[in-house]
Amino acid sequence: MYFVYILECEDGSFYTGSSPNPEERFKRHKAGTGSRYTRMHRPVRIIYTEKLNDKSQALKREVQIKSWSRKKKEALISRD
Repeated sequence: MYFVYILECEDGSFYTGSSPNPEERFKRHKAGTGSRYTRMHRPVRIIYTEKLNDKSQALKREVQIKSWSRKKKEALISRD
């Protein structure tokens, strides 16, 4: 089982990623070891998670969400 997650960062931006354990991955982002983006845009909280069957599906979904506009991501987050 894998998850796609969206983090809200201090500057209001979103970061989308995937992991088998989003809570543990979030801790790594907070510690500055998660990704280059989250080192520059400090993560505040996980605002969205979506469970997928495997890593391949999660990576495809991550790429899809990353290609979306902010408005479309906000609709996903609010479940509209």
